[in-house]
Amino acid sequence: MNQNIAVVGAGICGLCTGLALAAKGNLVTLYERDIEPPEGGADQAFFGWKRRGAAQFRHPHAFLGVMCNMLEKNYPDLIELFWEAGARKLSFSDMLPPELLLQYEPEPSDDDMWMLMCRRATMETVLRRYVEGTHNVTINNTTNVVGMTTVEKREGITVTGLEVQIDRGEIEQVSHDIIVDASGRGTKFPEWLDALGSGVTTEDDDADIVYYTRHYQINPGEQEPSRHSKERSAGDLGYMKYGVFPGDNGHFAVIICLPNHETELREAIKDPDQFDDICNAIPGLKPWVSPSKSTPTTSSFGFGDIHAIWRHFVNDGIPVALNFFAVGDSAVRTNPLYGRGCSTGTIHAHLLARILDESSDPVERALRFDEETENELRPIFIASLNEDKQGIKRAKAILEGKDVENTGSFKQWLRAAFGDAIGSAAREQVHVLRGAMRTFNLMEKPGDFLKDSRIRWTILRYMLRGRAKNNRARFQRGPRRMEMLAIAQQSNSQAAA
Repeated sequence: MNQNIAVVGAGICGLCTGLALAAKGNLVTLYERDIEPPEGGADQAFFGWKRRGAAQFRHPHAFLGVMCNMLEKNYPDLIELFWEAGARKLSFSDMLPPELLLQYEPEPSDDDMWMLMCRRATMETVLRRYVEGTHNVTINNTTNVVGMTTVEKREGITVTGLEVQIDRGEIEQVSHDIIVDASGRGTKFPEWLDALGSGVTTEDDDADIVYYTRHYQINPGEQEPSRHSKERSAGDLGYMKYGVFPGDNGHFAVIICLPNHETELREAIKDPDQFDDICNAIPGLKPWVSPSKSTPTTSSFGFGDIHAIWRHFVNDGIPVALNFFAVGDSAVRTNPLYGRGCSTGTIHAHLLARILDESSDPVERALRFDEETENELRPIFIASLNEDKQGIKRAKAILEGKDVENTGSFKQWLRAAFGDAIGSAAREQVHVLRGAMRTFNLMEKPGDFLKDSRIRWTILRYMLRGRAKNNRARFQRGPRRMEMLAIAQQSNSQAAA
């Protein structure tokens, strides 16, 4: 059933949606309001591409295991293009510290547990050029979608096309059999549907954080610091989270995440020199940002307004619109700090392609897509939302000077103690880490690894040894909040002088 399908947005999710739909024999047109990537390689894309439509364009990204395997299975030549562009493969064995490597015995499923790491600009450029080479896909650049066309049928509102504006010219109407919204967090489709009286119900929870990124490149002749030293390059200080994200061609990014209420630290970290001063105060980051080891390639820049969003396009068993589907961040959005967005968007895209291929009835398609989205993505969404809420509680307790470990009810304490035991066991037991990493890579539903009785007994044993010892796996060594505020104040005074 070859169809003429429009995909709005040519970001990572839109491009993967185009690939999935084209693989089923459909004629696909992607509408993208930004310009195409510049000629050249990864650095030209990162420094030269004016990608205004993607707010996270220069923030760290990763392809988790579920996405890597999906792409490798369906588009093996695409994966080869990523390696040629300098992307890095992080396998399960690469994630093991030396002490765990001594007890490591590979299992067949370990080969599927790998991540692809490179800068977002590299990801998008490689994907874009691959999609452009697909014969039944067209990408219309500098094309702004300003509305949609619909008709009212017995079954309800049916979307029939789009209103587009090319290079700020006159508005034109284009017809398509199916419209797919992959325009991301800034999507306009929900308000357009609301204006037609077909309301989209939205769950919206503020993560109450903002994060800041700065990019660096390893100096010539230098090697990256070990990721398995005692001082970890990713961690949680309670009032601040941090991490190093490897990129392509010797580049890497440092991300620092702060609660919205940390106004003084947020103001300080906007300054690139103070960003480095804060990094140098954290033992796990200091080896990376040392001037002898690396050179900054950007200033520091932030990303806020971070919400967990779930949009319902079926209300009480009735689709809000037919022949219309929203994928990725347009429909389901989680905190980007967890790195799940690209992967959940790709899962969503291939789910849609399969349903459109298996069914021709517009109502059945809408209901099935809603149901299978719920089955596949809801557990990931809820797990991410719970992590957000726990982070908000911890940060608030630290701000108020409370004992983080003894805040809340016994049930909350027990849940936190269980989480600490998992974290500690994963650092010392390969089989627990393997289960946790399968969850992290979205290769199974959150918490499914706890169905393994060996893992459950191991975690129970760790709980019995006491929480004080276990929570060291969660909180890393570094300045306390007041110490970090003093560092920021001193850095600010030196900058002013």
